[in-house]
Amino acid sequence: MSIVTPAAPIISYDLGVLRICVLHSDGRCASAPPWLSDPDASEALYVAIHGQEHGSAAAVQGRQEPCPYAGDIEFCDPRRPEFPLCGHPCAVTILRLPRRSLGIAESNLSGIHGARLSCAEGAHALVVRLLPALVSEPECRGTRIGNRLARSAVDLLAVLVTEWALEQRAEVADERAQTLARIRDFIELHLSDPDLSPESIASAHHISVRSLHKLFRSEGVTVSQWVRQRRLESCQRELASASRHLTVAAVARRWGFASHSHFSRAFRVAYGVAPSEWQRAGRRPAAVRT
Repeated sequence: MSIVTPAAPIISYDLGVLRICVLHSDGRCASAPPWLSDPDASEALYVAIHGQEHGSAAAVQGRQEPCPYAGDIEFCDPRRPEFPLCGHPCAVTILRLPRRSLGIAESNLSGIHGARLSCAEGAHALVVRLLPALVSEPECRGTRIGNRLARSAVDLLAVLVTEWALEQRAEVADERAQTLARIRDFIELHLSDPDLSPESIASAHHISVRSLHKLFRSEGVTVSQWVRQRRLESCQRELASASRHLTVAAVARRWGFASHSHFSRAFRVAYGVAPSEWQRAGRRPAAVRT
């Protein structure tokens, strides 16, 4: 990638807490990204606002991809050496601001590097229309009004980051719920397998045992407890059904209990009676004791 040339001039100035860098590119030349010369890059957030004068293809941090909307926002990764560059004549505004100025918990900023927000509609579009206007007035530089405009720009960025963090958490929660549902379905299908274990369940879903335990911990139960509970409920129903010709030991084996004595103890703890008593009484299914 090309380094600074006359074809790719940089305009740089300060506005309050913001350091603003504007690159006008002819589509062929790029500049060294400003974070490479910033000793405090890890304490800063770099935000690129993409403007496009001609064409529709862009290379953002080394990726060739369509750029249908001028004004898309990219949270630049200071660990990457590439500069956001369009494949056609374009302008890119880079905002540098202290991470702490956003007033957002660091946990909400983790993972944002490299995130790109399409700003064609909604709150994103409003922010993108206002940001360039706030930071492009030269007569405001070094003035009290300029400082207030910079604060407003930071507040707008904080809105975007907060919304992004909420969306990320929602996606993670949805993915977690779907994964947990798939695992529970798998357990139901394999309750009769005496070798069903956290290790075999995790392996079947290509996750670590630790991740599996973490999924169930949020439900207030361990994986093994869930498997045992579902097995006991299945045994309970069958013992109380018309299948009374089956022995208690046969029902236990049918639902994955390898040890009759272990099953009997677990059943008594869960329901307060021995499985043989439950079978003779033909009681209706009841909830497992917690």
